[in-house]
Amino acid sequence: QVQLVESGGGLVQAGGSLRLSCAASGETFTRYYIGWFRQAPGKGREFVAGVSRSENTLYTDSVKGRFTVSRDNAKTMAYLQMTILKPEDTAVYYCAAGFPLRATMASDYNYWGQGTQVTVSS
Repeated sequence: QVQLVESGGGLVQAGGSLRLSCAASGETFTRYYIGWFRQAPGKGREFVAGVSRSENTLYTDSVKGRFTVSRDNAKTMAYLQMTILKPEDTAVYYCAAGFPLRATMASDYNYWGQGTQVTVSS
């Protein structure tokens, strides 16, 4: 079992930045692939970015060049640095852990945090 807790969300103006954190506890954090997802009102859960145990990264096209995913295995933390934020980035952001065959598929992850709200005003 892995417990995940996100933090760092908030309200920011378009063009601003936020850094989301995902604190993990429980089983060995380093075993897991970490994914970040988001869910806007009335929409499904969307893959944003992911980072493997060896720190290989993956991004959805809409955030490439603006978001950076990272992890600190010693601190059992994962991060999502978000810059040049846009109103369409508004959503609840979740971190997830697992051994996904398909990193972009929410159903392939075993553990989820409770989410943190990010609101970008225009």
